[in-house]
Amino acid sequence: MNTAQTKDLAVEARDLVKSYGGEVVTEVLKGFSFIANQGEFLTIFGPSGSGKTTVLNLVGALDLPDSGLLKVCGQELTRMRKSDLTSFRAEKLGFIFQFYNLLPTLTALENVEAGLEVLPLERREIRRRADHYLDRVKMADKKRKYPAQLSGGEQQRVAIARALAKEPKLILADEPTGNLDHRTADMVTSLMKDLIRDIGLTCIVVSHNPGIKDISDRVIYIAEGMASTDEHTY
Repeated sequence: MNTAQTKDLAVEARDLVKSYGGEVVTEVLKGFSFIANQGEFLTIFGPSGSGKTTVLNLVGALDLPDSGLLKVCGQELTRMRKSDLTSFRAEKLGFIFQFYNLLPTLTALENVEAGLEVLPLERREIRRRADHYLDRVKMADKKRKYPAQLSGGEQQRVAIARALAKEPKLILADEPTGNLDHRTADMVTSLMKDLIRDIGLTCIVVSHNPGIKDISDRVIYIAEGMASTDEHTY
C-alpha cells in the first residue's frame, strides 16, 4: 500500500472482499487493496473476469463490499445510507461507459444536459455547461446531432462531455475504448486524459486495452480478485 497521506487520496481501498451468488457463491474480490492519488490518471488493468469492473462498481457507490475499508473523496462509503450514496454519486462522480449510454431520442446537447438534471442547477447553467464541455471535446458543431448520426468515437466524446459537465471530483471509466477501433481508441483516450488533467480531476479507468496503460500515470494489475503488481508509468 502506498504511504501517501490520506488527505491527498481520492480513493483508499483496503482488503476489499466481494462475492455474488445464491446457492453457488463466487468470490470476485479476495482482499483487493489500492489507492488513487488526487489528480492521478490510474488504470486498473486485467483480463475479463479478474474483478476490475467490480472494483469500479464499489468505488462508484453502485454496490458495497462484503468487508474491507473503502473511502472515496473523503467519505467512507460502507457507513453511508442508501439515499446518501445516491446523492454522493450524483454530486461527486462522473461515469464513462464502454457503450456510451446515450439516449437515442436526444441530441448530443440534450444528452449532456440530461446528465446534469440530477444536480441543483438552474436551466441557464445546465445549458452553459453542456455547450462548454461539448466544445472542449470538439463536438460543438455536432451538438444538434442524434447518437445514430454520430460515429462511435463521436458518441464517446459526447459521453466524456456528459461526465465532465457534472464537474465531479472523480471520473470512473469502464472499458471506455472497448467498442472503438484502435485509431479512434487512441484519439479518445488521449483527449480524455488531456481534458481530465487540464481540469485537475482524478480518473480511474478499468480496461484490458494495452494502449491505455501507455497514457496512465500508474497501472494496477488485477488477477483473480487481487492486486498483483503496481507500477508507475511516468
